[in-house]
Amino acid sequence: MIIGTAKETYRADAALLTTRPQQTWTGVLALVLIALPFTLNDYWLYLVCLMTINAVAATGLNILTGFTGLVSLGQAAFMAVGAYTVAWMERDLGTPFPVNLVAGGLVAAGIGIVVGIPSLRVKGLYLAIATIAASFILHFLFVHWEAVTGGNTGINVAPARILGTELVSYFGLYWIIMPITVLMVLGAANLFRTRIGRAFIAIRDRDISAEVLGIPLLRYKLMSFAIASFYAGVAGGLWAYFFRVITPDSFPFMASVFLLAAIIVGGMGTIIGALLGAAFMTLVPELLRFVMDWASPWLPNATVLLSPVRTIVFGLLIIGFLVFEPQGLAEIIQRVRRFFRLWPFRT
Repeated sequence: MIIGTAKETYRADAALLTTRPQQTWTGVLALVLIALPFTLNDYWLYLVCLMTINAVAATGLNILTGFTGLVSLGQAAFMAVGAYTVAWMERDLGTPFPVNLVAGGLVAAGIGIVVGIPSLRVKGLYLAIATIAASFILHFLFVHWEAVTGGNTGINVAPARILGTELVSYFGLYWIIMPITVLMVLGAANLFRTRIGRAFIAIRDRDISAEVLGIPLLRYKLMSFAIASFYAGVAGGLWAYFFRVITPDSFPFMASVFLLAAIIVGGMGTIIGALLGAAFMTLVPELLRFVMDWASPWLPNATVLLSPVRTIVFGLLIIGFLVFEPQGLAEIIQRVRRFFRLWPFRT
């Protein structure tokens, strides 16, 4: 324990920010987030918005997989449910975008509960296969339920509006995407200070023991699926307003693998891990694109190789972190913090 941080109450010990340095750095981060859109160009604002959308979806998946121990490869399909719900409500009902986002999350949560029913009987690889099957079923509906989804043609989404102002620029979209992401991340962090969050962790560590202690497994597993799917639905709704066009190919199966790779690379079972993983995995394709552009004079088919190379890199990152750093980037940051906390002394 750090000297001078003794707590006299349980509430103080369970607080999100327990030390003055944490409070200070949180304030600095808030100022940086406010200043970002005024200092970055459109390209970097695009990447920041995309990272935050991925962070919401990855946080939801981390709640399900990292904290509850239930493997899912259908997170992208739940994002698609949220995106299509938002697009349909925007097109046919004309409801405000906050209502559309909440509705997209709730519809995705309802479908997530249905998909999570097998989790009481199966887990691990079998549960992953069940979620893959659900994602293919949903993809079939997206293609053939043309009255709602527009089929292969897809749906064009009208811009989000605030007080009658259309948000079409990355600068404007940042001010709705970033605050919603901050709220979702804070909600996830606070979740694990509650009885529900601790029940999720108990199920992950030993589900049979959790049941013996009186935790109803089916209820909490379905609750975890619902929360993770709600996060995915909200992320899908933000994605719809960001790109403003949705087709069945907007959320392929590889998008679910991308999100799983994000929480593995970032660190499963940590809130910051989902954020780090989402940022890292969003920037990797851009870095690869720069490398391919640099290599194009010597490699004529460099742009054609970008997609397969990206898939290979994702696989290598997953394997590499599982072998050499199973706790991900979050653990690396914790090591650095511990080093400077004791520097120049050694234990």
